[in-house]
Amino acid sequence: MTALTVLVIGSGGREHALARAIAADPGVAAVHVAPGNPGTWHSWPSHAVDQLDGQAVAALAIRIGADLVVVGPEAPLVAGVADAVRAAGIACFGPSAAAAQLEGSKQFAKDVMVAAGVPTAASRYCRTADEVAAALDEFGAPYVVKQDGLAAGKGVIVTSDRQAALDHAAECGDVVVEEYLDGPEVSLFVITDGAVGVPLQPAQDFKRVGDDDTGPNTGGMGAYTPLPWAPSGLVDAVMERVVDPTLAEMSRRGTPFAGLLYVGLAMTSRGLRVVEFNARFGDPETQAVLALLESPLGQVLYAAATGRLAEVGPLSWRDESAVIVVAAAENYPGTPRTGGSISGPRLYESADNVHIVHAGTALDGDQLVSAGGRVLGVVATGPTLTDARDDAYAALAQLDFPTGFWRTDIAAKAAAGLIPPITTL
Repeated sequence: MTALTVLVIGSGGREHALARAIAADPGVAAVHVAPGNPGTWHSWPSHAVDQLDGQAVAALAIRIGADLVVVGPEAPLVAGVADAVRAAGIACFGPSAAAAQLEGSKQFAKDVMVAAGVPTAASRYCRTADEVAAALDEFGAPYVVKQDGLAAGKGVIVTSDRQAALDHAAECGDVVVEEYLDGPEVSLFVITDGAVGVPLQPAQDFKRVGDDDTGPNTGGMGAYTPLPWAPSGLVDAVMERVVDPTLAEMSRRGTPFAGLLYVGLAMTSRGLRVVEFNARFGDPETQAVLALLESPLGQVLYAAATGRLAEVGPLSWRDESAVIVVAAAENYPGTPRTGGSISGPRLYESADNVHIVHAGTALDGDQLVSAGGRVLGVVATGPTLTDARDDAYAALAQLDFPTGFWRTDIAAKAAAGLIPPITTL
């Protein structure tokens, strides 16, 4: 196979991490990013494009001679960008618009899980305030209310305040109300060509904005991998009980899911339960997981996009730990304070075992500034989780980002051995 030219679509930290990992593949000749951000602009050719416009993305891919397009964010997938790229005769890693409804609609995902026999929380689909109230009373506190459509990871409320749950539902429109799932959460990414699934390494992320899991949900404030408390048979159990039945059900419906299936799990006292599906790499877990991947990512994604994933086999991993800590803009996850200056080492180049991914940055002249809620992700690897965590926070301390903040407890409990080993699958 000739060396690949790969176009990564997106502008966040996930896309920066994907481009970085794909570029490290010796089978990749060139990486392009569109529209990208200051972090990707520094390293690879970047192109202005409306990432929701499938025809524009396909035209760009043709113009640069792309062999593979990797669509990072969920909104372009739900909008059918992958369909447009494939219609132009170019391999695309990302599900069709029909299959991306696994993330685009919480209720659609629930329907698929029920049909496939996948273990998940009991739920009710609610269109009216009366239906929401009845569902809240049925399941009791803590209340879990999820916006049915895309919400950038922030459409969920988990609260013991019934009025807050009602208010959230009123803001969202159609919602799914679920029973609360106890236990730690796990993220598992699975690369699939629609028939074969290849799992990546499990990770755990931190959704709440504040230390000790306080405050509102965010898109993710940090993550780590591997999980020292996870049972050895976890991945096999998820593949057998969740992924394989889901892929089979999607194929049965005539909408096979080919791309990245993100499985969000709760390790409950009654066994594993699916919290949610996403149709793309999760952010920020992607940044930690890809930091340890040894297999050539570009070639693996190309095999998935061309229906040849069975030829790949299990992925290879470095025997280390990885931690990412997100630096966010003041007032996130509300309306973030943007425009704050950022300076310090490693903003564009890796140093030893630490690198920084750009998520919500911009350039004001030559000055790097914040331009979103989650601004930077500091990624560190190390022999142990403690080593990786220490190095990530040491690098954060070297940043000059007066309007930024971050959690101080990412991976702290896991590193200290304070998460009891899971025994029930």
